[in-house]
Amino acid sequence: MTWFLDNLDTVGELFWRHAWISVVSILIGFVVSLPIGWYANEHPRLRGIAVTAVGVLYTVPSLAIFVLLPGLLGTGFLSVINVVIALSTYAAAVMVRTTADAFGSVSPAVLDAASAAGFSRGQRVFRVELPLAGPVLLAGLRVVSVSTVSMLSVATLVGVSNLGSLFTDGFRRDFQTEIIVGILAIVVLALLLDLLLVLAGRLLMPWSRAQQAPRRTGRKVAA
Repeated sequence: MTWFLDNLDTVGELFWRHAWISVVSILIGFVVSLPIGWYANEHPRLRGIAVTAVGVLYTVPSLAIFVLLPGLLGTGFLSVINVVIALSTYAAAVMVRTTADAFGSVSPAVLDAASAAGFSRGQRVFRVELPLAGPVLLAGLRVVSVSTVSMLSVATLVGVSNLGSLFTDGFRRDFQTEIIVGILAIVVLALLLDLLLVLAGRLLMPWSRAQQAPRRTGRKVAA
């Protein structure tokens, strides 16, 4: 605890750096996955190919991507851009399947009703499909959030400072307190981002709560 208080500024700086890199990567991955997942759902014959092709990217070791990207993009070896692109790719690889499943969960009867009501293709996507797919998308986004926060710590091995720097420095000095602080800080950050996503979901999708309330009431009555 004494070490933590003495180095609070350093830990805080690493915490916020870890947070903004994670958030940017998650958002980019989510935005990229939406059109790919929607397209995959609209074309069942291509769905398996698209989902598998994107999913294969997740099997590539993160450290290997961090090392290869500077040569492929012409960026500096220590550039944060490399890390953001790598983490965004992993986020999209996970979210594409979830996005396809989310759009696939929308009832065809609802889509037919929207078309009968005069909705254009774009209006149906943004005003009907996307809102109804929201709860499934949120669930996938929460998984991506946790994995991204955890995976970012590996980037410290290529010189991009974040909370993972506490691991490497603590290991180099054989100082377990610093390693434990790093682990706890990452756990706290993951929990905070997850909480923010839950709150955002409740704010942006109030209808999902309205649908869940009767179910909970029904279970109580049945009991």
